[in-house]
Amino acid sequence: MTSAYEREDGDFAELARPHDSRNDPELTGTRLQQWLAGQLPAEASPAVTDVQVPEANGMSNETVLFDGQWSENGTLTHHPLVARVAPAASAVPVFPTYDLDRQFQVMRTVAEHCTAPVPQVYWSEPSRESLGGEFFVMARVDGEVPPDVMPYNFGSWLTEASDDQRARLQEASVGVLAELHSITEPADKFPYLAPPEGISPLRHHVDEQRRYYEWASADGPRSPLIEAGFDWLEQHWPTDEGPTVLCWGDARIGNIMYRDFTPVAVLDWEMASLGPRELDLSWMIFLHRFFEDIATLAGLPGLPGFLRRDDVCARYRELTGYEPRDLDFYTLYAALRHAIIMFRIQSRAAAFGQAEAPTDPDDMIMHRKALEAMIDGTYWAGIASAGPQ
Repeated sequence: MTSAYEREDGDFAELARPHDSRNDPELTGTRLQQWLAGQLPAEASPAVTDVQVPEANGMSNETVLFDGQWSENGTLTHHPLVARVAPAASAVPVFPTYDLDRQFQVMRTVAEHCTAPVPQVYWSEPSRESLGGEFFVMARVDGEVPPDVMPYNFGSWLTEASDDQRARLQEASVGVLAELHSITEPADKFPYLAPPEGISPLRHHVDEQRRYYEWASADGPRSPLIEAGFDWLEQHWPTDEGPTVLCWGDARIGNIMYRDFTPVAVLDWEMASLGPRELDLSWMIFLHRFFEDIATLAGLPGLPGFLRRDDVCARYRELTGYEPRDLDFYTLYAALRHAIIMFRIQSRAAAFGQAEAPTDPDDMIMHRKALEAMIDGTYWAGIASAGPQ
């Protein structure tokens, strides 16, 4: 089983990541133990053991799994832990900047204001001295994660589950979004996520994605398809962006740990923002469609009855009383955001000689045909039970 602790952006990132982005477990353990001694009272006598640096580490954050033990009031306590470490520039990261302390603050605040199962966070370290990058430490939770490679709908514990078990997982996963979106006054609780004054959260979000695309394409080819996607958004902008909520950002089942088909840990908060509810809903819907389209190309049955757009929206409406809207806009935007990530990964792989650059830059977008069909308005017509428009 591939843990969500072991990769961030899926193993698509593995193609473009130089090997020197991995840390040495023995050296990392020594440095972690020295660092931990500075966070605890002198009498705690901390020790770090069983350090693992997963081979599947992505380019978004490096992950270090380890066990910590220290004395509390004379009693030796054991703590399974995870360190999330910002990647070095030599790792050719997916994103231009990494604010690990912001992730730490978001997770801590979420835990204070709702019941979504966010792992306990312990410390945030801004210095790069100990591990070569800023990092934070959180509790490690045991559970199962729907895998990315091979995708969970190709054959996994999720495909082997019964229809009732998958339905329970789906309903609970949408419930995570409903719970996160229930946090009141998010701009006050997460002021560091707020857009500049006078700019709506959705406009700010899209503007940030434009800047990300400009950065991702600065030293290589540009994508006519991505640029056409941005043009489409401007032509179909929602007349009412709706209420602003805390958005998890990377809201997909591959970032949730489950036990008995019930969420026990909500992970990967680097894409958190303030914005319309549909940002999270559409990301969850699209990322499953992304895998379903791949399964269809591979001649596999996939899970066509799982995470369907109408079912996700109906469950969300049942839990919140809110009717999701403008789903064509938001699912296309989700596909566009994912296209920029894919474009960055593949263009960097080509730059390092690990993949051949295609003649047409748009071929670096794995879901090119899906995004083209969304822009043409034909994608959802071919999918049963597409749901609200």
